[in-house]
Amino acid sequence: MQSDESNQQSGDGNHPAAADAGLLLDGLLGSLLEDFRFWFERGQVLLAHCPDSVMPAEARANLAQQLDHASRELAAASSLREAAPTAMALEMGTLAPWHKLVLEIWGLSARLRLADVPLPPPPLRRETQGPA
Repeated sequence: MQSDESNQQSGDGNHPAAADAGLLLDGLLGSLLEDFRFWFERGQVLLAHCPDSVMPAEARANLAQQLDHASRELAAASSLREAAPTAMALEMGTLAPWHKLVLEIWGLSARLRLADVPLPPPPLRRETQGPA
């Protein structure tokens, strides 16, 4: 059973736990969006260095189009996050295609490395996730 004080606070947007959860959600979403931005940009770099022997031109054009579309969606989501007065989340239906695209980028990176294609190093990041 909750105390009267906790009952009064739970309906209040100023509840410390709610504020902490909002900050945590905002921090996680910001980090996630930054990761997607990094990998979408890295994907463009990988495509620019990708020979036909690793991926045919038509497949590269298709992946480049997907990256462009996802980058525009990501920019819109980032703008909404910055403009929102409170913490927000994104639906899994939005994130799932982006995640799939990142997996494709990782696969391309692996194929380029197996083919000994020289690649520029990725830009420095606070933390690295997945193959470069």
